[in-house]
Amino acid sequence: MNIDSSIGDGLIMGLFGGPSKHMLTISKLARRFKISRATLLYYEKEGLLTPASRTENGYRWYGEKEISNLETILNYRSFGISIPDIKHLLINSEKSRQKTILTRQFDHLGEEIQKLRQQQLAIVNFLGDPETLKQQNMTKEKWTDIMRMSGMNDEDMRNWHRQFEKLEPAAHQEFLESLQISTKEIKVIRTWSKA
Repeated sequence: MNIDSSIGDGLIMGLFGGPSKHMLTISKLARRFKISRATLLYYEKEGLLTPASRTENGYRWYGEKEISNLETILNYRSFGISIPDIKHLLINSEKSRQKTILTRQFDHLGEEIQKLRQQQLAIVNFLGDPETLKQQNMTKEKWTDIMRMSGMNDEDMRNWHRQFEKLEPAAHQEFLESLQISTKEIKVIRTWSKA
């Protein structure tokens, strides 16, 4: 007899008095939603998601209600809602409470976007006037911090240098010098920027 592996464990357990065939183990639930088991255990610890049942040997089983709750939790997390706020939303489903929390998060995101725009403007100003960098005693470390605060990772910064080198090689040299970087390091940066 062929049993679909996605429901096999639940079906077998259901035949012997355990969870029904519509239930998932923690591993299968994690795979279904492409999240880690650790995330599910964290949600359980925080009181967001409790298994429908647990076997004597400790296996957690999740049914349709828990799957629906997890979908809700993941949706709220995708909005950037905090775990404590999600807990409040799950316990108290009043529309007014939901609106308050979502409005607060919307406003918070607006503030973050504004900060990022200010950081972008600062970067544009620095790029437009390399003398400003010298006057501000800008260093490689300070510049890297600014770039990281604007959301760039190491690869983004490398791409930025590559584009700068490609479009304005002389300005790129001047910019690197303004950051008080050694001649040797400038040569290394410009070499990989050209690659």
